[in-house]
Order: sequence, then C-alpha cells, then structure tokens
Amino acid sequence: MNKSWQISRRTVLRGLGTAVALPMLDAMLPAAAWAAGGKKRGPVRMAFVYVPNGQHMPDWTPKADGPGWELPYIMEPFASVKDRLLVLTGLAQHHARANGDGPGDHARALSAFLTGAQPFKTHGADIKVGVSVDQVAAAKIGRQTRFPSLELGCDRGAQAGSCDSGYSCAYSTNISWRSATTPQAKEIDPKLAFERLFADGDPKSRRTKYRQSVLDHVLEDARDLKSKLGMKDQRKLDEYLNSVRELETRIAVAGQEEDRELPEYPKPDGIPKDYAEHIRLMYDVMALAFQGDLTRVATFVVANEGSNRTYKSIGVSEGHHHLSHHGGDEEKQMKIREINRFHAQQFAYFLEKLAAVSEGERTLLDNSMILYGSGIGDGNRHNHHDLPILLAGAGGGTIKTDRHMRYKEETPLNNLFLSMLDRVDSSVEELGDSDGRLSGLV
Repeated sequence: MNKSWQISRRTVLRGLGTAVALPMLDAMLPAAAWAAGGKKRGPVRMAFVYVPNGQHMPDWTPKADGPGWELPYIMEPFASVKDRLLVLTGLAQHHARANGDGPGDHARALSAFLTGAQPFKTHGADIKVGVSVDQVAAAKIGRQTRFPSLELGCDRGAQAGSCDSGYSCAYSTNISWRSATTPQAKEIDPKLAFERLFADGDPKSRRTKYRQSVLDHVLEDARDLKSKLGMKDQRKLDEYLNSVRELETRIAVAGQEEDRELPEYPKPDGIPKDYAEHIRLMYDVMALAFQGDLTRVATFVVANEGSNRTYKSIGVSEGHHHLSHHGGDEEKQMKIREINRFHAQQFAYFLEKLAAVSEGERTLLDNSMILYGSGIGDGNRHNHHDLPILLAGAGGGTIKTDRHMRYKEETPLNNLFLSMLDRVDSSVEELGDSDGRLSGLV
C-alpha cells in the first residue's frame, strides 16, 4: 500500500439495506503520521458495566495496595488481562443513600451510579435524578460516530410502576439518563442490537425480509477496498468481518432455541435461554461497536438492581438478592461470591476480546476505559461507600494500570467520571456530587 493513500475514518462498506463500519486501519492515519513516525492509536472509548447487589467484598478487595497487588478470588478470571486493570477502593456514591428518603437502596444505587444525583422518590411520572456521565460524553462527542451512545442490558427496563419501597421502576432498571427526567432505554435483545448497528436505515430491506447475512450485501465493496490495502490492513479487515459474521450466526442460533420459562424474568423472543450466552452476545455487540467506531460511549446493565435471578448453571438455586442479605451466614456468602465470580468471568471474556484487537501500536482495550462495578458495596449492609470499582484499559495511554489504588473514605465516585471525561475530550467542571478530579490515575 502506498502510505500517501488514505481513507476516511467514516468509510463504511455498503450494500442493500446494510452499512458495515470499518475497524481502525493504518490507511486511516494521516500521511503526516507515517512521515513523523508518530504513535498510531485509535480514538478513546468509554463504557460502564453494572452488576447488581454489590459484591462479597472480602473476596473482591485486593489485600495489597499499589503495583504489588494480587487478584482476589472473584477477580481471578482476569488473570490474562491483570496488567490492564486498575482497582479503585474507597470511592462512594453519596446520593445513593437515603438522605432522609427512607428505604429504596437498590433503586437509588442504579439511578445515582452514573449521575451522582439524588433520585426524587416517586412511583409516578415525576421521576427526576440527573444527567449520567455517559450522556455527558455522548452530547459532546456523539456526533463523531454513527451512534452517540449504546445502551445495553439483559433485563427489561421500565419507566413506570413501583419497584423498590416507593421508587419508580425507572430508577432500578435504568443506568443512563439523557436528562434529569429522561432515562435512555436499553436494548436487551442481541438480535435487535446487532441489526441496529448494521442496518442502513431501511427496515424493509431485502436482507431483513429474507434473513440474509449483512455481509452478503457488502462483499463486492469489501473486495474492492481490500485490493487497495496493505497486507496488515487486509488481515485486520478479514478478522473484523469474520467477527461480524460469527456474532450474527450466534445470534441466529440463539434465537432458534426454545425459551425456558423463568418466572422472575419472562424472556421476549430473540433472547437466548442461556444467561451466560446472553451476556456474552451483548459484550460482543459492544466490542464490534467500538471496533467499528460506531460509537465511543456505551453502558451495559448485566442485571437490574435488586435482581433475584437464580444461577442454577453454577449450582446456585436461590435468588441473588435473597442471598445478598446473608446476615453473616457463611454458606450464603460462598454462594454470593460464586455469583460475583460468574459475572467476572463474563467480563473477562469481553476484556480479552478487546485486548485481541490491534489499533496502531496499541490494542482496542488500551484505547478504552471500561468501568465495572456496582452502586452497592456489601449487599447485606446496603452501603454506598467503599464501592467495588474496577477500571480496565489505559485510556489511550493516559492511565497507569496494574495497580490497586486506595482512596480516602467518601471520595466521590464522580471524581473518577470527571477524569474519564477529560480523556474523551468531554471535560466538564462538575458532575453530580463531584468535588474535583480523581488523582493517581497516571
């Protein structure tokens, strides 16, 4: 490939009713970058992954601080990406507390998690909390990608009804808030999420009607592009398109499975019956969205706050929320930590997928900031300080990883969000209860 030849970062492969974005290619880098021999990197992405009911903190928190930390039991699935992790202990979300409003910790935990604002206690239409960090970024940089943000989940959302001690169901099922009164609905069907990413605005297209692969319609465009690319970019394009086809196939197979009745969580059509597969499909959707630069901002609610889902596949037949109120019972605590580890295993799958994608001299994970955590610390105490917070990825080389950082008690979680926003060119001076940037990230 002639290094003076360049294609736009917004280039897509087009076919009938289909638009497939491209991964970060060397051919997208300015010629000046080649001449200067400068570092080649992709754009910085940010995502927020939420798990409910807190963690079993003795098996979550590393014993040593600094770079000498070791993976505790729940985090052992992260062994292959340990050097890309930053564990943050001591952060708090003050407005997830009652502050005079009585019970409702689960509803407040999720709705305050990314906003840092006190949700107005109501089960009516007058919901109000605050703008979430992901939507602050989406408003500032969303126009640079096809989708300003991507909201995913595994449990249905709701905008009405009473779900937690007089709080609207909107609070315990939505993490992303476009305005103080408007939550961003999450997509829970991997098939619909996939089609949203790759459809070209024509829901009645032939591809939809005859259930053809999205790639069937862009092969000619892809072959033409490959003829102009260097060997490295050709290989990268092939890997990306193969990932698209693999995910599409897995979604199709999952949709053909017979739904299993789960009384607590009735499944709509298209949702796989296997929960781990459901989670991984959604992680795959998010990974492709980042790889193709379809969006740079995403949220994923693995399960709604207060979830009482059972985990029979790992030998836990009791509900998650029920077990989280363990009252010191050792057997219940051991089951809770297995649920926590199960969620960690699925997240590790996502991180390993990002780490396997090269972008210039870094990887997709290096060029990301993926926050994983919960708005509750210990589920038995319903506390909202010393939260389980993990940050994966180096933010394009701006974050020093492979450390356990311990902060002063009651340090606002929103201080971390200010620092993350700086790294995606979305700086603001305050968000929720923030009182400054979080120190120690570099």
